[in-house]
This record gives sequence, structure tokens and C-alpha cells, in this order.
Amino acid sequence: MNHPNNTSAISLAWWKTATAYQIYPRSFFDSNQDGIGDIAGIIAKLDYLVELGIDLVWICPFYQSPNDDNGYDISDYQAIHPDFGSLADVDRLINAAHQRGIRIIMDLVINHTSDEHPWFIESRHNKTNSKRDWYIWRDGSEATAEKPTFEPNNWESIFHGSAWQYDADTAQYYLHLFSKKQPDLNWQNPEVKQALFSMIHWWLARGIDGFRVDAISHIQKQPGLPSLPNPNGDNYVSSFDYHMNVDGIEQHLYELRDQAFAPFDIVTVGEANGVEAQDALTWVAEPTENDKGGVFNMIFQFEHMKLWSEEQNRDQFDLVEFKQILTRWQNALEGKGWNALYLENHDQARSINTFASSNYWYGSATALAACYFLMKGTPFIYQGQEIGMVNHTFIALDDFNDVSAKNLIIKLQQQGKTEQQILELLNQVSRDHSRLPMQWNKLAFGGFSEVAPWLLVNPNYTDINVEQQQCDPHSILQFYKQLIALRKNNQSLITGRYQLLLENDANIYAYQRIESDLTWTVITNLSEHETKVDLDVAQLGELVLDNQTPNNDNTRSDFMATQLAPAYAAYVFVKKQ
Repeated sequence: MNHPNNTSAISLAWWKTATAYQIYPRSFFDSNQDGIGDIAGIIAKLDYLVELGIDLVWICPFYQSPNDDNGYDISDYQAIHPDFGSLADVDRLINAAHQRGIRIIMDLVINHTSDEHPWFIESRHNKTNSKRDWYIWRDGSEATAEKPTFEPNNWESIFHGSAWQYDADTAQYYLHLFSKKQPDLNWQNPEVKQALFSMIHWWLARGIDGFRVDAISHIQKQPGLPSLPNPNGDNYVSSFDYHMNVDGIEQHLYELRDQAFAPFDIVTVGEANGVEAQDALTWVAEPTENDKGGVFNMIFQFEHMKLWSEEQNRDQFDLVEFKQILTRWQNALEGKGWNALYLENHDQARSINTFASSNYWYGSATALAACYFLMKGTPFIYQGQEIGMVNHTFIALDDFNDVSAKNLIIKLQQQGKTEQQILELLNQVSRDHSRLPMQWNKLAFGGFSEVAPWLLVNPNYTDINVEQQQCDPHSILQFYKQLIALRKNNQSLITGRYQLLLENDANIYAYQRIESDLTWTVITNLSEHETKVDLDVAQLGELVLDNQTPNNDNTRSDFMATQLAPAYAAYVFVKKQ
């Protein structure tokens, strides 16, 4: 499906009309009964994705890796980890997907490699090696009262602990913004970039349709790598300000666009932590006759996912702030760029638990779906989201697999937190929630595998699974299918302008999509309370979709008459002027 880009602007690119689905391959489907999901397992479920209405699939890394960070620590970009299969399996996947009208994008992890990558092994060999400057090496510093560390600076890793790792062979430290087994590449070195661009071309030649680009906002570091202010005398200080969307990153990004992406008709989605709406056009501006535009077709922004810090309980959801953030992004890109819409991915706890309530399981799942899915942009569904998978209650700290969770446990223990306090926090925020195996049916291990999986299965698989919801016309799965079909069949839901309603309402998220003579109105009650909707419902036109099942017909008619929306209700209206 790859071909050179047409130089003329295309008003409605294929990726704007697409519905996207994210797969975490280790947890999707195990085809060979070793407890680990694999590429053949993805192929086996392509028809399920077709039935759902998916056009674009983003697959998390399946490259060769020691799996310190479950594949995001790559030791060979052009080889496949045996757990997942082989390059021949990847070729089969691409062909099988294309035959079904599905495009495939892969994770591109180019801020860092594994410490077992041949480049890094050569780099750490000695200080004069030709690849020494492919990574970021520095001498240590003397400890002082103001900075009680021997590391080159006081930066904290995103995965907690120091961002520096000492290497005794050369008596220097290397920088790792993530795990200590994920050394950062030095994007100041032209040879590094050319090696990465060559690898990107190699994958595009195999027929993939683009990339989701991991951690790309971190490739530029603050010149000189200075320490941060440390008024509390902490061992390490959160260092995002000095390595997240830092001035000067644009040069690297434009080289990536022009030399790696531009010759191909592909879609690129940047993971853009730290990029705010007012800066977004540098990243995703539409090209014009006189301007190449931004670097990516879309970015995953983080603002709405950072209503809480990682170390903060998520008991209160501020809907007004949530609306402000998403509306800011809608308005900033209107007519100028394109949004990637999402509530879940492999780095987040499940959206029902984060933004709503598992006590109102069906309503929460479907109201959240209607709310985000019909905004302007390309919607992404994370595996299991379409059946309402929820967080698991872990009972022991040893049950967590994620390297970030393990490091956070150590940090919190050092702060004096009890095991119960740490468990309570991780049961809300851990990335492991989204990585539990996909729940296909009510057989053992949720139909993911016939043997015990690499990570435990949520025991609720007997009640929440694909097979059961395929047979239920009023399931969460069927609601997602209706949403997807509604968007596919109505271009105004793709191109129409977004307009927020009831901006200060603490319970209701309502907005319109407006194009020429059509107005769509989406109303969702994202609270546990029946709530008055301060709109004239009689003037909104035809009710075309809602999450009130036939057993609750009275709530549908009651809403039309009284404007009282039940907890986690969702309504979609359309009116022709």
C-alpha cells in the first residue's frame, strides 16, 4: 500500500477517515500456546478487527529485545523477538491485513536503544570507540551539600531513580531517561540519525504503512545537561523541563520528516509528551503550497492524561478541566492540523476506572466512547477498550510486572509508604492494568491462551469477553460498532467543526460537530448522578444513538421530556438546518 507521495494536497487523507486500533502483541492472542501473544495471533484475529470496523492497526514493538521494558528496549531494529515469530510472519501479517483493507503501523523507538544493542555494546567498549558519541556519556561529579549525588547531574529518570548509570569499564556514566537498560541515543550526532533513517526506509520497503513514534519529544536535551534546582535536597529531581520538547528539537524533527518520512504515503503519529496546544502546529500543521507543514500527521498529546500525577490517587475527576484541555486541542488544530483521539493505551490504566466508574460499567464505557470518539480527529481504540475491560485489583507488590511500577515501589518504600498504601496507588495507576491479556471468551485464561499467560488474567473474563458481547446486541462491543459505522457513514462527523456546549457544567460533556447544513450534538453525563442538561433537547433534531438499552426505554423518553440524563448516559442527535 506504500507509494510515493502525490505532491498535490489531499483534502481528506485516508488516515483522517480511519478508525485505529492499538495492539499490545504480548497480550493480544497466543497462537502457539506458550503463554505469550504473537504475530500469528494478530493474523488470526484480523477478521475480528474487520468486523469491528478497523482500518488502521498500531502494533507495539515486537523487535528483538531483552524485554526489560517489554520490547521498548530494542537490541535489533531489523529482527523479531522469537516470542513473537519471525520476519516472515511480519510479512504475512502485512499482506493479510492489506488484503482486508487494514493498514499496519509499527512502533518506532528512536530516543533510545537497549543496552544490548550492538551500537551500545560497541559504544561502551572504550572512550575512543567510533560509536562512543552515539550515546550520551559523561564524567561523574563530586557530591556537595546542594547536590548530594555523584552522577553528572541530578536528573531523575522517568522510570524513577537516577537518569544516569555508572559503567565501571570506562569510569563514566551514560544517560537513560527511562530504564537503566535503555541508554539514550545522541541525536546531535549525524551518524546516529542516518543509521536510524536507513532503518526506517528498510521497514517501509517491507510494506508497512507508517509509524507511531515513541518518546520523540525527548530527543533534544538541555545544552550542557545542567542540574535542576533542588530546594528540597532530593537525591534526584524530576527533569522533564530539561529534556521534553526542549528548544532546538525542531531541527531533528524536520530532518526525520524530510529524510525518513516524506518520500512515502504513510501516516506518522508522534508521542508528544510536553507538547502543548499552542505549540502543536510545529508538530502537525497541514502542509500548504508554500510550507511543508509539521513533522507528523498526528500526535498523541498528554495533557488530558495528566490531570493527576503518577503518584497521586485518582479519586476525583475534574470534568471541567478535562473539557478545557480537549477543547483547547480541538480549537488549536481546527483547519490547520489533525488530532489523534484516545482515552487508553499501553501506558495508562483503564479509562473506565480513570475517568468514570466501574460501578456503572456499561454506562461508563459507552458514555466515554461517545464522548471522545465523535470529536474531530482520528479515534484510537486500545485492545479490550471495546469490551469495557477494567483495572484488576492486584493483591501483592510482586504481582506487578512493569519496570516503572517496580521502580516506583522502591521509591515509595524509601519515602516510608506502607505496602498497603503502595498497592492502593498502583491499583489505580499502574500500566500493568492495560497489559493484562485480552479477554476473548469465558474459557480458561479468557481464551487468550491454553496455558498460563506471561501476566495474570483479570478474573472477570467470565463476565467481560468478546464472545459474549458478540452475541449481545446491546453490549459495549456493539455500541463501538455503531459509533464506528456512524462516523464512517457521515463525513460531517469527520470534517465538521467542533463547538463546546455547557463549558462550566461539572457533570455534562456536551459538544456539537457543525458542517454546512448539518449539526450533530453529543451529550454525555460523565457523573454518577442524574443530571439536568441545560439545553433545549427538542431543538437538537433526531436522536440517532444512545446507550439506554431497550430495558430502559423510559429513561430515553424521560430525557427527551425532562432533560434529566441518567448517570453515564450518552445521546447523539443530528439536525438538518
